[in-house]
Amino acid sequence: MNLKLEPCTPNDAAQLAELRVLAMRPSLERIGRFDTERARQRLLQNFVAECTRLIKLDGLLAGFLVLRPKDNDLLLDHFYLHPDFQQRGLGSAVIKLVLAEADAMGKIIHVGALRDSDANRFYIRHGFVLREITEFDNYYLRYPQADTSRCE
Repeated sequence: MNLKLEPCTPNDAAQLAELRVLAMRPSLERIGRFDTERARQRLLQNFVAECTRLIKLDGLLAGFLVLRPKDNDLLLDHFYLHPDFQQRGLGSAVIKLVLAEADAMGKIIHVGALRDSDANRFYIRHGFVLREITEFDNYYLRYPQADTSRCE
């Protein structure tokens, strides 16, 4: 598996908005809140190419993530895989890269997930802890982990 996180350009925004619609559709339909245009606009309204990374697998666009500064922490604002690339372990491989980066900086990562989404189990499995439940979303934190593999 040749996995790469690559920089994004402003020209990628429309394609990523469409990918978000595909990835979010099942979760949003489960809670009766799917709206194609709203799903697109949620990404496009706050799109910042410098915070966005393309997830490429063997040269193909498999998804993207948005990691923004948030006070002294990081916000994983978006993390989507195209449905064709889900359930293959790719999400776990990507989140491990992001977590290692945050750990190296000593940063807390914040993330939100729709309450009925499979993403909740995913984030808990990767060390995030629930901090807040709202009507539609769950919010999690993941504290930086010390590197215990190095000998002092």
